[in-house]
Amino acid sequence: MLTISAIAIAFIAIPSLLSGALPLGPDPMPHFLSLLIHAAPGALALFIGPFQFATRLRGRYPALHRVSGRVYMVSVVVAAVAAFIAATYSISGFAAQVAFYILSVAWLYTLFRAFRTIRRGEVQLHRIWMIRNYSLTFAAVTLRIYLFSGIALQQTTFPSLTFADIYVTAVWASILGNVLVAEYFIVNRTLQPLARRQQRRDSSITPAQSGGPVGAAQIHS
Repeated sequence: MLTISAIAIAFIAIPSLLSGALPLGPDPMPHFLSLLIHAAPGALALFIGPFQFATRLRGRYPALHRVSGRVYMVSVVVAAVAAFIAATYSISGFAAQVAFYILSVAWLYTLFRAFRTIRRGEVQLHRIWMIRNYSLTFAAVTLRIYLFSGIALQQTTFPSLTFADIYVTAVWASILGNVLVAEYFIVNRTLQPLARRQQRRDSSITPAQSGGPVGAAQIHS
């Protein structure tokens, strides 16, 4: 589901932008260019991401994983900088602008941490930071899910809602919701299994292997 939805949005993003469906600010040309520069590499990162998490592909084709990772990194950098600029021209209100500013900065920060950890050979930390980074990339998908759901609720249940209300709520929900899901996944699927494996290793060490009472005293000292 993650892969299919990411690919679908990746192929929908640019055609919808070129169709002129998005409202532009008082300076339409720089706003449009910043959106276009954001959408193209952002869609590429959205498309590449799920395959980078595939264990079999990563294990069987490590060179492809590294090359795709570099393409993903460049795509995110360009898309994040363009998104920061596009937020300046946004006509969706101050609350949405702040959300896009935070998203752009967090997108770059998590990518930097992921790059730094893999350069140090810290594979597990690299994986954790990439989960966080891709959760922000995937905000492009959840934003549209929340937006379409909000519009449906407006038409059927809450007619008093305005499009601005729905859009701002969808923007913030796509960021905060994705971050919470990513952290839940990291804790339950990565950190807790690691802790359990460490506990099993520690419990399998006999006093003789640990150096007896002297070894324990040395550890506590």
